[in-house]
Amino acid sequence: MPFRFHLAGSARSAFLLLAGWLLLAGPARATHIVGGEMELVHNTGESYTLLLNLYFDAANGSPNALDADLTASIFEKGTNRRMMNVLLPLVSNTFVNYTNPACTLPTLSTRKLVYSRNILLPSTYSNPQGYYVAVERCCRNNAISNIFNPDNAAQAFYLEFPAVVRRGAPFIDSTPRIFPPLADYACLNELFYYDFGGQDADGDSLVYDLITPLNGHSDANVPKPAAAQPAPYAPITWLPPAPTAPGAPPRTPLSEQYQIPGAPTLQIDRATGRLTVRPTDLGLFVFGVRCAEYRRGEKIGESRRDFQLMVLACAINTTPSLVVLPAPTGPVAYRPGRDTLRLVTGGNRCVRVRFTDQDPNSRLSLSLSPVNFSGPLPNFTTATSGAVRSPGTPDTLTATLCFPDCLDTRGQVYLLDVVVGDDGCSLPKRDTVRVAFTATPPPNSPPVVSSTAGPGRPLRVRIGDLVTFDVLGTDPDNDAVRLEMAGQGFNPVDVGATLSQGTDGAQQRGRFTWRVDCRALKSSPLNFQFTATTTPCNLRDATTLSVPIVVDYDNHPPVLISTNIPPPAGPGLIPLKKLPLGDQYVATFVGTDVDRDGLTLTATGSSADGNEGFDLASAGMSFQAQNGTGVATGTFRWDVTCAAANLRQDLVVTFQLIDATCEPVGQVQRLRLQVISPDSLDVKLYNIITPNDGDNLNKEFRLPDLPPNFCDAQFIAIKIFSRWGQQVFESKDRGFRWPGQGTGGVYYYYVTYTDGRRFRGWVEVVP
Repeated sequence: MPFRFHLAGSARSAFLLLAGWLLLAGPARATHIVGGEMELVHNTGESYTLLLNLYFDAANGSPNALDADLTASIFEKGTNRRMMNVLLPLVSNTFVNYTNPACTLPTLSTRKLVYSRNILLPSTYSNPQGYYVAVERCCRNNAISNIFNPDNAAQAFYLEFPAVVRRGAPFIDSTPRIFPPLADYACLNELFYYDFGGQDADGDSLVYDLITPLNGHSDANVPKPAAAQPAPYAPITWLPPAPTAPGAPPRTPLSEQYQIPGAPTLQIDRATGRLTVRPTDLGLFVFGVRCAEYRRGEKIGESRRDFQLMVLACAINTTPSLVVLPAPTGPVAYRPGRDTLRLVTGGNRCVRVRFTDQDPNSRLSLSLSPVNFSGPLPNFTTATSGAVRSPGTPDTLTATLCFPDCLDTRGQVYLLDVVVGDDGCSLPKRDTVRVAFTATPPPNSPPVVSSTAGPGRPLRVRIGDLVTFDVLGTDPDNDAVRLEMAGQGFNPVDVGATLSQGTDGAQQRGRFTWRVDCRALKSSPLNFQFTATTTPCNLRDATTLSVPIVVDYDNHPPVLISTNIPPPAGPGLIPLKKLPLGDQYVATFVGTDVDRDGLTLTATGSSADGNEGFDLASAGMSFQAQNGTGVATGTFRWDVTCAAANLRQDLVVTFQLIDATCEPVGQVQRLRLQVISPDSLDVKLYNIITPNDGDNLNKEFRLPDLPPNFCDAQFIAIKIFSRWGQQVFESKDRGFRWPGQGTGGVYYYYVTYTDGRRFRGWVEVVP
């Protein structure tokens, strides 16, 4: 059943109708294809999105031909090896817009159907010649006027893309995205133009040319093949020229370079993709455009789009007219190519624009287009659009165009196109007046900056001083002033300096505040720079004032005096104080500083070699300090107990006096402390006794010269063993006596102390 889609009706009705199309069974022989193109978009890694944009004739195409999916086939160039088939589901169905919706025709309606799926292209896609994708579908519109047998003509959608690995490295590429087409039509013998230019996500160069559309292998008998066949794909067949009247010149045959009859015929700008044609025949014409992609001068891929253009006999649309009047009043018009506007300070910077159209009920609008410059454009101070030659409207409209005061052509002549366009169909008619002008901005004087820091340079300060002064910024032209603070080789914030500011009448007043601390010594002298800035006409102008500040710093080392500290035994030696158990030792310290800096006295314990520290309290020691400004005192006290002796090391106490200033200087005294242990003779180890010789000598074995008990060095026991290892005697009394055994022989003894000392030997018993 034939079907014609009308634009009238609700969106809900249209949706239900399209849903019904998708429920119809099987691919049908149908004339519906307006054109289309393919895209390949890189996502991340090996992931890509493959898209097919199919433009569907919603007015004349058969609803049976609206496919729920289409199959794309990927081939390797050079070998035509099939890499894979990809089923692309329909993901989007929208109408293609008109440039001017008022020109909408119910007989010309196009839908954009998008088929898409994410795919993986692994590193095996590395053929240097690249790859191509194809989708084959039949059939084109049977109303097409420039090809043979259009209702049996198919379209082969075709896309080329490079290998994903080239020269051993990943090669990332997204194919070009051609500008979306419009549903516009062309008018007979009227210039038609349209931008088919594309965008490339990778910044590759794009080159456009016209190409004969591809037909491929499908036809009315097999309109939707299960998969595309490999290339080559046959082109469509151009219709031969119609016979001419007797005596008339022959018609130019249709071809790749003459796809639409016209004067001029269809052309495309190689660099921009802009299409132009002035058609001389009525009808529906299919055409093909190729967009080639280049990277560093090497072609890496191409995208093809087929589309069609309807040429109608339109109502005559007269071009609107425009005049520019430089003077505030008066009829003298600007003469393009001869006059140059000179825009100077204090002079007139506005022009009047009068525009009209001979067509009734015409709606006009003004626009501006810079030709050889960029930057601020003039402003229309009145309405830039309106209707003419309709009831209640004037025949001519007037607008005022004013150039900004800050516009500066820097001695060059700028060109500005003032354009008026109508709302005619299919495309608006325009009239343009190119205005040449020069402009100079108003003169500007730099800002002025001053301070109340005083005439003396540099400022001299000390640590702890509070430095404050005002910074003033003014401008002779009354431009807004802003104050800035910087440091030469340092950041003022890093040394604690701040600048607060506010507006005081016509001047900007800042307050510099700085509490000088030790951070200043890292950069002294410090050169603070205060800048008054203005931005007339968005151009920065600045004046800088430097205020150098020197931080005076002179620190005298403190003095530490002590009492009851013995003198050292020699140069480089630490004084030594020996005390017996039970004694008490007290030493006092006094620290002074002529700079009246804060002083701190400390005492810390360590071993004589400095490798191991100890806690003073654990050795019966204490240190009490009274710290202060300019004076500090301290008292060291030691109650000599076994706590110190048990540490089994020479104890060194370090007394240190530190001044609280930026670069501290310390005074140190050290004292070595030692607990006097009881006198003991050298240990004599006897090795013979004669218990039975009758001379009363050496009757018993004893060791009177063993070390005496002292703190944690306590006698534990003595054990005596026979030569066979049998224990024959044990005593826990340091003054033991052993008379020997009944029989003579050699015996071995073993003495232990709590501090880990051991004594071993032998003794012979002579009967």
